[in-house]
Amino acid sequence: MGTSADRDQHQQQRRNDPTQRRVLIVDDSRLQRRILCTSLRRWGYDVLEAGSGPEALELCASVEPDFVISDWMMPGMDGPEFCQAFRGMDRDSYGYFILLTSKSEAVEVAHGLDAGADDFLTKPVSGDELRARLNAGERVLQMEGELVSKNRLLTSTLQELQTLYNSLESDLVEARKLQQSLVKERYRSFGESHVSLLLRPSGHVGGDLVGFFPINARRVALFAIDVSGHGVASALMTARLAGFLSGTSPDQNVALYEGEYGIYDAHPPHKVAAELNSLILTEMDTETYFTLLFADVDLVSGEISMVQAGHPYPAVQRANGEVEFIGEGGMPVGLLPDAQFETVTATLQEGDRLFIVSDGVTECEDASGEMLELEGLRDIMQRNASLGSHDFLDALTWDLSRFTGDTELSDDISAVLFEFGGEKRNLD
Repeated sequence: MGTSADRDQHQQQRRNDPTQRRVLIVDDSRLQRRILCTSLRRWGYDVLEAGSGPEALELCASVEPDFVISDWMMPGMDGPEFCQAFRGMDRDSYGYFILLTSKSEAVEVAHGLDAGADDFLTKPVSGDELRARLNAGERVLQMEGELVSKNRLLTSTLQELQTLYNSLESDLVEARKLQQSLVKERYRSFGESHVSLLLRPSGHVGGDLVGFFPINARRVALFAIDVSGHGVASALMTARLAGFLSGTSPDQNVALYEGEYGIYDAHPPHKVAAELNSLILTEMDTETYFTLLFADVDLVSGEISMVQAGHPYPAVQRANGEVEFIGEGGMPVGLLPDAQFETVTATLQEGDRLFIVSDGVTECEDASGEMLELEGLRDIMQRNASLGSHDFLDALTWDLSRFTGDTELSDDISAVLFEFGGEKRNLD
């Protein structure tokens, strides 16, 4: 029988040689236990004994054996019952279970396997066969140990990744707030005319930027930018570009210059694009480029001069709902040092509006992979012609969601809506 002193001795031996395998022999026959113990200790195993299933379970609660060799026929709790109880114990590692039996019928063997046994030995036990079965079990335990070690490493790695992901997720949430703050105003009135903005990244952060700033009392500049790529790098570029087109720091705004009597004026749109092109290529070590739509709007005459540098064609919707697309296309900004940009003009009448969108709108796809394109945008604009400012932009978002089948948009969505209400009379 195993005593508390025996268990302490075995635990000390285990500490001295942690690689030594522990075997528990469970048999109501003292002689059978002694025979097996002699062989096992000679082979280098740390051996524990128990004379019954309940005694063995008590031992296993404090000392986890690597192997269990149990007799089938025992009073009270037989081998299969003990095996089933053993399998139900909470263990750190697997225990290889061998049943000793004189039973050879398939039904009995199946019963032992169902109880959780790994292998069988018939009585009388052959030393060579016992050693072969233990060697087979050793291979199983080694594989199990390797799997446990790898699973622990995997679990630890996953926990580290989860920690990093949680930190990154938190940073991206804050980054989204900061990027949205770049668009300080989503709506402003200029006399009877109005500007409304839409900015909706497809991920936490995106590469789209929209905005406006007064040039002087008579004119307002509108801009829409779509930086190549997605994610943090694109978002950082939009933050840099927002500083170049800031309405709150006119001295740093590349579109503005201070004219006579301290009144600000704006460079022609094609020169604004050229200046940004030069800044990107000479001052920023990056492979990133962007498309740009920059428009200079006269609030009195309704005249517009603009540059379309790779951005989708802007739409002019007349007061009667008809839509026409204008522009000359052109190269994106930041690709070629000698890129040429052209200024084009248009004129709005009272009740007309200018609508500028990113390619996330015109290139969004339905379930079959068909893109919305300009004609689809025309249909949306005509369908919502009676809506103004926020309602119009909300309707655009709704219609895009319906077009895509309520799937997540794969690209950022941004838009600038300028509604011309007629000549601005107060130029203070």
